[in-house]
Amino acid sequence: MILILFGVGVVAQVVGGGLGDHDSISWAWGLGVTMGVYVAARISGGHLNPAVTFSLALFKGFPWIKVLPYIIAQFLGAFVAALIVRWNYTEVLHKVDPGLTMKTQGVFSTLPGNGALPIGTWGAFRDQIIGTAILLFVVLALTDLLNLPPLANLAPLMIGLLVVGIGMAWGTAAGYAINPARDFGPRVASYLTGYESAFRDQYGNLYFWVPIVAPLIGGPLGAWLYQVLVGRYLTAEQVEEASTPVGTVGVKESGTSENDA
Repeated sequence: MILILFGVGVVAQVVGGGLGDHDSISWAWGLGVTMGVYVAARISGGHLNPAVTFSLALFKGFPWIKVLPYIIAQFLGAFVAALIVRWNYTEVLHKVDPGLTMKTQGVFSTLPGNGALPIGTWGAFRDQIIGTAILLFVVLALTDLLNLPPLANLAPLMIGLLVVGIGMAWGTAAGYAINPARDFGPRVASYLTGYESAFRDQYGNLYFWVPIVAPLIGGPLGAWLYQVLVGRYLTAEQVEEASTPVGTVGVKESGTSENDA
């Protein structure tokens, strides 16, 4: 819910009010992630994304019995937040788009090529797999205690910056949903409040499934790549060795003890 209040809210402000640009959108989505994780971290681990929950169940031992309840909660949070944004921006949206058309549909849900560029369904599908793979690869790196994770409770801030970076580098082809709940919850909310084309793209094709299915492929792909390329090389022994001050390695092997000293 916190994520969508910031994320969908900023898009409504840019599209409806003309305040801000793509950079402000990227920053607000990233801040939404950071604040959302801080809000929910102690209770749930701060999962805001079904692709994250699913990937952690596959590769990090997250209990499968919790996966569906988490996904339902993520969807409901996004849905309710989108309704709040829709309500608050009613006058602005109706002024710039009285018919509630494709012109402002992108406030709530993503479109191939952001509704304007010549990107089709499969181009957007490819983009969402890649973007979500990047997300999960780096999220696992930032949260792996055997790696060098951010200290002083800074991981949510770093994950937020990761989303800012993805938005700035991978926002062209499909609006960087990289999160099934983030897209589907607001999509349903917009449909129920007047956007009749909410489940379709600018070509008239059913599109709602792309930001659901592709992230659920890309997330596990990114998590698997992290495990194969980085995670499997990290052991507690390596961490201890890497953190041992220079000059003390081999002391035990030499037979020196505190009593001897």
